[in-house]
Amino acid sequence: MAYTPLQAGFDRLHQAMAARVEKDELPGLVLLVAQGDEVHVGPVGVTAFGGGEPMRRDTIFRIGSMTKPILAAATMTLVEDGGLALDEPVDRLLPELADRRVLRSLDGPLDDTVPAERPITVEDLLTFRMGHGLVFGITPDSPFPTIDLPYPVIEAARELELVTGPPDPRTPHDPDEWMRRFGTLPLMYQPGERWQYNVGSLVLGVLVARASGMPLEDFLRTRLLEPLGMRETGFSLPAEHLDRLPGHYMTSPVTGRMEPQTLTGREEWTRPPVFPSGAAGLLSTVDDYLAFSRLLLNRGVHEGRRLLSERSVELMTADHLTPEQRATGDVVLGGRGWGYGVSVVTEPDEISSVPGRYGWDGGYGTYWFNHPGRDLIVIAMTQTSDFLFNGSLADFGKLES
Repeated sequence: MAYTPLQAGFDRLHQAMAARVEKDELPGLVLLVAQGDEVHVGPVGVTAFGGGEPMRRDTIFRIGSMTKPILAAATMTLVEDGGLALDEPVDRLLPELADRRVLRSLDGPLDDTVPAERPITVEDLLTFRMGHGLVFGITPDSPFPTIDLPYPVIEAARELELVTGPPDPRTPHDPDEWMRRFGTLPLMYQPGERWQYNVGSLVLGVLVARASGMPLEDFLRTRLLEPLGMRETGFSLPAEHLDRLPGHYMTSPVTGRMEPQTLTGREEWTRPPVFPSGAAGLLSTVDDYLAFSRLLLNRGVHEGRRLLSERSVELMTADHLTPEQRATGDVVLGGRGWGYGVSVVTEPDEISSVPGRYGWDGGYGTYWFNHPGRDLIVIAMTQTSDFLFNGSLADFGKLES
């Protein structure tokens, strides 16, 4: 096959990633770039610092928040079936969230509230405008946004072991108990008022399980994972495949050194979780995620079979936020918009001169976007969280150089 522009862009990007591995910014990664039937995959480095196991095309990764788009797509299959409506209140299936109270002030006591002006809807969960979510701040001694802010409602969620932020260590509660406990908290803001990250997907996972009458993983597998051939994707992996799961690393804000993260041990990923997190709980591979990416890029069709309607894909990949809501999410969104489970790039940026990309990252160190205008899919999977914050993502502009 002739040397193509995509191959040239992939080679430039691969070299940039290899240079980062050489500088010990991460032990390794797997990079995939696809355009139509042309696919380039390049493993780089090893699965652990000081280890000898090379990254491979079939390495299994914790994909973190790249779970969110899969959950959103599965939700839309329920909407198409009539099992859910985007504008319906969630109270029918989540009575724990009926008659919500809303804090007068985020830093106020939990009993200083007013009634919610309207119920939370299914679309509020998909767009992260349910009125509850993470509250980010920036500290000068850390490259990462922090959520350890001492507001009473955040402290209460921590005491209830809800794990509404980073997924490690895991919540010990099953979905029903988690929802019961979450329902004891007031909302932070009025439904529809503000974009707030993460919690909407935790709640949505419980809602989808109840609406479908199946455990969340069973529903995901029935509607998306099996039809797409995503055999390596799930909330756990067989024990005999544990050696395919890399170590997880992140720079410590205390020591300033890259350190292994062990709050959730590798062996725990061989057991189904008590609470399957629709926000950050899945494992996958680059080829499995390529199948999901192609489903969206092909506007809901996989190998001639329609799994999602065109309208569902349009809704997922359109920006639903107001300029004010985008501004409140800047620490996470960086000026991007938000659809259903994905960010949406509405302006030219350092990665592409052509807007229209959509996708999302995973906090363990995974990255994905589709670019419909260029028929392009890009996936990079590491298990080093710094990858998302140390300038690595700017290297993806080399695809257009």
